[in-house]
Amino acid sequence: MEQQNRVTTLLNTKYPLLLGGMAWVADAQLAAAVSNGGGLGVIAAANMPSDMLEKELIKIRTLTDKPFGLNIMLMSSTSDAAVELAIKHKIPVVTTGAGSPGRVLEKLKPIGTIVIPVIASVAQAKRVAKQGADAVVAEGMEAGGHIGEITTMVLVPQIVDSVEIPVIAAGGIADSRGTKAVLALGAEGIQIGTRFLCSTECNAHENYKKAILNARDRDTVITGQRAGHPVRCIRNKLTAEFDNLDKRQAGIDEMEKLGAGRLRDAVINGDVEWGSIMAGQSSAMINDIKPAAKIIEDLFRFKGADMGW
Repeated sequence: MEQQNRVTTLLNTKYPLLLGGMAWVADAQLAAAVSNGGGLGVIAAANMPSDMLEKELIKIRTLTDKPFGLNIMLMSSTSDAAVELAIKHKIPVVTTGAGSPGRVLEKLKPIGTIVIPVIASVAQAKRVAKQGADAVVAEGMEAGGHIGEITTMVLVPQIVDSVEIPVIAAGGIADSRGTKAVLALGAEGIQIGTRFLCSTECNAHENYKKAILNARDRDTVITGQRAGHPVRCIRNKLTAEFDNLDKRQAGIDEMEKLGAGRLRDAVINGDVEWGSIMAGQSSAMINDIKPAAKIIEDLFRFKGADMGW
């Protein structure tokens, strides 16, 4: 049975699902696969040079005729260029993270772009709702990559109670049980990252995917907390070195130098010892690689549920 709610209506999708904006992972190929599967595929701008990003934005329209989005990491030095490309290419939906989306809303809302900030607290949700956000992604600390301090289970209902706009849940969701749980908490959609890393259309290195498939329940750790940018990734030599720097109270510059370029090393080059294997706690629940469309179908297949898609 198909249903429509405020998120599917807003995004013009079959399912209320967005692809997480994973740097070096969420490219045109993966985003198109998610869009073709009934969700909203999202290309991650991250720190991508504008000429490379523009090629991805052009490419996705050759792979799908469905709606798609662009994720802009506001702390990136390339974020202004990404906003200009969103305007130039009339991107239907933009998600934002790692910063205040005020300037993005000011530029994109007047041209009809749907803007959905990723937030990690009630204060942030209220602020962006007042600024004109169309919806929010409430991301719990179970998620991979840059995270906040509150769990999805506790964060989502508080955000739902604090704003009138639709709330999309993220963090720790990898199967239909997680989908059903956050819908019961009041969310109207989900954002999924880690599960799509293990999809056939994902271009991440085989070693990266194997690291997720082999992960156990306690294999993700948080690095960079003292630097003010906590990141969840799978434990390896790099995370151990971050731990050593923390123990000897190393300077923030030294920590940032250690982390520079490590995500690309893992995703593109397959370095799973010294690369940053950003992934959520749901990694331990992922045991196979399958097409994005099948992943989406499984996420919304509820056994004995009265709210199935």
